[in-house]
Amino acid sequence: MTAIPSSVSRPDLRWSARIRRRLEWWLQPQVSSGARDRRDVAILLVAVLIAVAPHFLHLPWWSTALTCLLWFWRAWLTIARQPPPGRIAMVPLLVTATVLVWLQHGSIIGHEAGVNLLVLLIALKLLELRTRRDLNLVVFLTFFVQITLFLYQQDLLVALLSVCTTLLLFFILLSINLAETDLTAAHKASLVLRIFAKAVPLTVTLFLLFPRLQVPLFAFAGAELGSSTGLSESMSPGSINRLVESDAVALRAQFDGSIPAPDQLYWRGPVFGRFDGRTWSGHSHRALSRIDPVLVRVDPKSAIEYTVTMEATRRNWIIALELPLVIESADFQYVLSDDLQPLAGASLRDRVQYRVRSYSSFVVGPLEADADLSQWLQLPPGYNPRALQFAADLRNQIVDPSDRNPHARDPALINAVLNHFRRGGYHYTLQPPVLGRDSIDEFLFETRLGFCEHYASAFVVLMRAVGIPARVVTGYQGGEVNPVDGYLTVRQSDAHAWAEVWLPGRGWKRVDPTGVVSPVRIEQGAAELASQYGLSHFGRPGTLLGWIGTWRMNWEAIENVWNQAVLNYSADRQRSLISQLGVAPSWRNLSIAFALTVTLVLTALAVLSLRHREVRDPLAELVAQLRARLALAGLKSPPNEGLTDLKSRLTARLGPPQAEEGAALVQALEDARYQRTGAALRPAELRQLRARVRRFRPLLNGRRG
Repeated sequence: MTAIPSSVSRPDLRWSARIRRRLEWWLQPQVSSGARDRRDVAILLVAVLIAVAPHFLHLPWWSTALTCLLWFWRAWLTIARQPPPGRIAMVPLLVTATVLVWLQHGSIIGHEAGVNLLVLLIALKLLELRTRRDLNLVVFLTFFVQITLFLYQQDLLVALLSVCTTLLLFFILLSINLAETDLTAAHKASLVLRIFAKAVPLTVTLFLLFPRLQVPLFAFAGAELGSSTGLSESMSPGSINRLVESDAVALRAQFDGSIPAPDQLYWRGPVFGRFDGRTWSGHSHRALSRIDPVLVRVDPKSAIEYTVTMEATRRNWIIALELPLVIESADFQYVLSDDLQPLAGASLRDRVQYRVRSYSSFVVGPLEADADLSQWLQLPPGYNPRALQFAADLRNQIVDPSDRNPHARDPALINAVLNHFRRGGYHYTLQPPVLGRDSIDEFLFETRLGFCEHYASAFVVLMRAVGIPARVVTGYQGGEVNPVDGYLTVRQSDAHAWAEVWLPGRGWKRVDPTGVVSPVRIEQGAAELASQYGLSHFGRPGTLLGWIGTWRMNWEAIENVWNQAVLNYSADRQRSLISQLGVAPSWRNLSIAFALTVTLVLTALAVLSLRHREVRDPLAELVAQLRARLALAGLKSPPNEGLTDLKSRLTARLGPPQAEEGAALVQALEDARYQRTGAALRPAELRQLRARVRRFRPLLNGRRG
C-alpha cells in the first residue's frame, strides 16, 4: 500500500513564527475553559515567583530549594497537562515542611517561622491546584505573602515588584470571575489598569493624611531587620579592605553650599583606643561622657551645613563630617562623646535623616598634657618588639633628653614616621597578605603591603611607643557625586581608617598615613583606586559598559527620591504638611482633614464609576462615518436607509472604479454587522474596516443628489 501524504500536516514554521503563534494564542480570548485555566495558572506561577523570590534573601537554603522544586513541578504539570498529585502524596510533603520549619526556628509561630511556613504552604497549595476555588485561595495567600516582604525591606525595587504582583493577581481574579465569554488579554489588562488608576488617589490620600505613628507599626523584639553598616565595633588587619568591593550605600548627603574638597570628606565613625596586639576596640572600661564644651574651639567661617540620609546600622553611631557640633533629627537624641564621636541614644535600626553643622577648622581637647591622656598611650606587653625598638631608636635620634618640654619634638617624630612610610618601600594594596601574632612587626619590616587599617594601626602604635597620645578612627572617606540629583553618595567601599594624635597647644589632630603612601585614595576616592587595581571596572565611566554606570546613577537618584519622599515621611513631616494648609497640627485637625479628604475622593470615584455609559457599537460608527463622507460628496443617505439600498444607489452614482470599491466596502460592513452570529469581530478586522472607510474618497457623476 502506497502511503498518501497527509494534506493537513503541520507546516515547518520558523522559530519566530512559532513564538508569534503561541503568543497570539495567549493573548486572544479562549473558548475552552481548560485553556483558560492553564493560562491563568501560568500567570499565577509568574505572580507567585515575583512575590516569593525576594524572600529567598533571608529564608534558609533548604526552604528556597524546596520552594523552587515545588514551583518547577507545578510548571511542568501545567505545560505537560498532567493532573496534580493525589491528596495522599500531599500529606507527607506538608508534614515534612512543617517539621523542617520547626527544626529551623524552634517554633512555627513568629515572623521568621511564620513567613517561612507561609512561603512553603503557598508552594504546596500551588502544586495541588484543581478548581477555581484553589486559584482564588492561592491568589489571596500571595497578596498576604507580598505584604510580609515589607517587614524586611521597603526600598523602591520591593515596591515596584509589589505593584507588578498586584496587577498580575488582579488580572487573574478578573479572568477567573468572567462569564463563559472570555476577553482578550489587552482588554483585561486595560480593565486592571483602570482599577489601579482609580485606587491611586485614595492610596495617596491615605499615605499623606492617615495619622502616622512615631514607632513602627510592626516591631519585633530582637529582630535584625534592614541593612547594616559595613563598619564594626573593632578593627583588625583585613577588616576594612573586605568592604572595597561593596557598592552598598552607607549614606547620602546633600550640602547647602558647594561640596567640600575630597581631603575634607572624612566621615567620622567608631573611635578605637584599646589594642590587644592585633585588634583595636573601644575602651570597655570607659563610661560614655559628653565632651566638655570648654575643650571645643571652632572657626565659625569653616561651618558646613548639610543633610544626611543614613542607612540602618543597628548601632548607635551617627556618621558625620568632622567636627559635628549640631545634629538635628526627629528620630533620635545624640551626644558628642569626649572622643568626638556622635552617638544616638539607641540603636538605629531604620533609615534616618538628620541635619548637621560641622566645622572643618577646629581645636579640640586639652592644650596641656593631663592624666586623661594616659589612656591613649596604652600598648600590650610582649607584642611587636621590633616596632617598639624602632620607635625607641627614632626617639633617641630626634628628642634631646635635656629638653624641658617632653613634647616639643612631637611634630618632628610624626613627620619622621610619615617619611618612613613614604620612603621605606611601602605599598598600598587591596589584597594584603595575612599577618600573624606580631602583626605590626610583620607589616613594618617584612610585607610592607597593607590597606588603610594597616597604616593607621602601625602609625598609632609607633606614636604611642614614642610617647605621643594617639588613637584610631574609622569611618568613610570621600564619596561619589550623583550628577542627576547632586547628592553625595558614600558607599561601603569608601570605608577608611585614619589616626588622631594629641599635640600640646593644638589638641587632637587628624593624621592619615594612607595619604602618604597612596595619595590617589584621598584625592580621587576608593572607586578610582579600585579601578586601578582591576576591580569595579563594570559600568565605570569611559569603559565599554559605561552606560551601565549612567543607568545606575539615574536609578539611585530615583531611589533617593523614594527614600526622601516616601520612606522618610514621618509624623513630624505630616504635621508640617498640615501646618502648610493653614491648620494647627493637632490630632483632631488631622483626623478632620483625613475624613474630609477621603470623603471627597470616594465621592469623586463613585461619580466616575457609576455614571451612565452608552454602549458603543464600532460598526455603527463606521457606517455613520461612511454616510457622512457620502453626504459631503453629494449623496445624502437617511439613517433609516438600509445598507443594501445604499449600495444600489452608490453603484449607480459613482464612477466604475469607485463603484466597485464603494460596493465592496458597504458589503463588508453589512457582512460584519448582520452575518457574524458565532464570533465577535476581531480587533485586527475592525482596524482594517476603519482604515478602508478612512481611505474611501467618493466622487459622484455630475454631483446630482
